Amino acid sequence: MSQFFQIHPENPQKRLINQAVEILNKGGVIVYPTDSAYALGCHLGDKSAMERIQRIRQLDDKHNFTLVCQDLSQIGIYAKMDNQCYRLIKAHTPGAYTFILNATTEVPRRLLHPKRRTIGIRIPDNPIALDLMAALGEPIMSTTLIMPGEDQPLMDPYEIRELLQHSVDLVIDGGYCGMEATTVVSLVEGVPEVVRSGAGPVDVFG
Repeated sequence: MSQFFQIHPENPQKRLINQAVEILNKGGVIVYPTDSAYALGCHLGDKSAMERIQRIRQLDDKHNFTLVCQDLSQIGIYAKMDNQCYRLIKAHTPGAYTFILNATTEVPRRLLHPKRRTIGIRIPDNPIALDLMAALGEPIMSTTLIMPGEDQPLMDPYEIRELLQHSVDLVIDGGYCGMEATTVVSLVEGVPEVVRSGAGPVDVFG
């Protein structure tokens, strides 16, 4: 049976944030809010937790997880950025964008695209998510909470709890956070290429 935390969307309770991080550190899978939709997340180094998320969403091993980061310095540990990429990401984060970058050796091999060695990263504009990562000290390995056979993310934390109470360890109720996945922008070649249009405006990339 999963736990259920009601966390204030603008002033997250530190005690509950720390308890959520403790669950992550013990191998737990959590549902947490972002600026685009609710997400499933787990500890970056936990293979079994990642496999639980794959089973919940019925994903194959080719699905690309995203590293949800606290800030640009954290991104720099896991992804390669030249000055142009750095300025572009800085201008659009925090925000509802996922950027695909070439990965560093800090990223576990199982998270990489098998041929291109790339990784998706993002910095959400959501106080709960940012506080989670600040307390954790590293990114949360994440994917949007879209159930098998659906094309829209779940948005009601009470419905999420009812559906997933035996599949996840924690559901965080952070209020309404939308139901549209992020806009995905590839910076692998150094020039922005919009891979998927979503919650983040695309016209800023020409």
